[in-house]
Amino acid sequence: MRKLKLPALISIIGLMGSVVFTLYGILGTSQPTESTVRLTTDPPLSQLVPFEAEALTNRPPVRLTLQAVDATGQPLQNARIHLRILTPRSNPWFTTDFPIVEGTELLDLEALAPQGELQIQQTLPIRGTYQLWVQVSPVVANQFNPIQKTLTFSVSENWVKYQNLGLLAAILLVVGLGGGWVIGGPQETQPGEIAPQRVRLLLSGATIVAIAALLAVNLSAEIAQSHLSMPMSHMAKHEPKFSNSGVVQSQGLELRLSGDVRATVGTEASLQAEVINLKTGQPEPGVVFDLQATQLEKDWIAFAATLPAAKGQLAWKQEFFDGAPHSVEITVFPQPGIGRQFTPFQVAREIEVEGVAPPIQRRLIVLAYFTSFVILGLWLGLRLRSWRTSSIRLG
Repeated sequence: MRKLKLPALISIIGLMGSVVFTLYGILGTSQPTESTVRLTTDPPLSQLVPFEAEALTNRPPVRLTLQAVDATGQPLQNARIHLRILTPRSNPWFTTDFPIVEGTELLDLEALAPQGELQIQQTLPIRGTYQLWVQVSPVVANQFNPIQKTLTFSVSENWVKYQNLGLLAAILLVVGLGGGWVIGGPQETQPGEIAPQRVRLLLSGATIVAIAALLAVNLSAEIAQSHLSMPMSHMAKHEPKFSNSGVVQSQGLELRLSGDVRATVGTEASLQAEVINLKTGQPEPGVVFDLQATQLEKDWIAFAATLPAAKGQLAWKQEFFDGAPHSVEITVFPQPGIGRQFTPFQVAREIEVEGVAPPIQRRLIVLAYFTSFVILGLWLGLRLRSWRTSSIRLG
């Protein structure tokens, strides 16, 4: 009997092992796998900083690359990608350089992605967490299941801003500290005076400075608003480098750039590009559009992309966050080996952008922060003066 037990035990263990491996294989092959969208940036996420209006040198826009891949990591072929970029949400207590842009849509674009990849260059105006709403669908029905993803990435504030804020706060604290030290000292009040002369001079000076600061903050914003609201104010500063008709003909083709010619900060402008065959009057298939939106006053790129258009048409929505004129330039060239071949040519159009002043509430909050530094310094000065006086008396 003992001789039979060992072979039987080995057989049972082998049978159980085969059952386990079989079940593992079945479960492993039946696990659901999904396609996804990958995001890469250049520069890397850790090095992203928002746009600096006062920068001496213009930074190139951030390169955003979206790649749709299947469950095995292979790119999805013949895809259509719809991309929307949403700016960080509004926070009135910690405003950014462009508060009107907070919580708005920066870009709305749909384009073909033959290799499952969409690449754009976008200048990011403010710090915070951006949302990318991405929808990927097949050009050919049922080629793959549509994908819908919401991707996020964060942009840190430039450290120079914190350095400047700390320096300004230190100056205001020192001013308040000096005022508190003077007020807390022994003063002689002359007959008929409400307060000693040094205190009255100090309070009068502080009042004048506060009023001047308040007027400067509000008047500068209002003047900027009225200046940006005049459509012709920027036109007088430069002459267009190109025809503003938005239509160019070359080699039997007509390239049209249409849409809004005026935009407002905080809202999107709708734009369309189309290549027409002059013989047939129909859109020319198999072309590629190279887009570039440039701020004209300081010549920095706000947005750029190279997008194929199988039907010769492209439409997108774009927000211009800087209240200055922009040019939108489009170069069209043929897809290699597809359709008619021609020499690339370009069309450009100028767009007037109306700036919007920050809300009065935001300006008053910032002024309140600065005033609080002075008050804190004043309180510290009074406390230090009181402590010194008490120490002298006890000594």
